Amino acid sequence: MYSHITLGIDDFPKAEPFYDAIMDVLGHPVLFGHDKGKAWGEPTGPKLFIGPAFDGNPTHHGNGQHAAFIATTRKQVNAFYEAALANGGSDEGKPGLRPHYHPNYYGAYVRDPEGNKLQAVCHSANG
Repeated sequence: MYSHITLGIDDFPKAEPFYDAIMDVLGHPVLFGHDKGKAWGEPTGPKLFIGPAFDGNPTHHGNGQHAAFIATTRKQVNAFYEAALANGGSDEGKPGLRPHYHPNYYGAYVRDPEGNKLQAVCHSANG
């Protein structure tokens, strides 16, 4: 459904290790980078971009929105959560089942160093 997600980041040196860690855990390669931003994913597939706002104003995270990344296993969700916390992120919901979405919905929620809310989710019972 989506081509890419762009998240505003003002402090790239602080955000880069966080995103490198979680994208590595989720298996998304670096697509390109520069001194103020970076992208992960495939040229013709889904991508994540981080960097400053194009209008030059300070970025801010939204209330009531988040980006959710697909994990192929529950172990990968756990690794995402641990990598996020080890690299400047904060807890917004420990890894676990959330059966109110569906019986096999296993997810974890974090905030990046600038407050953007992120999630990793596995939909498989075999994960």
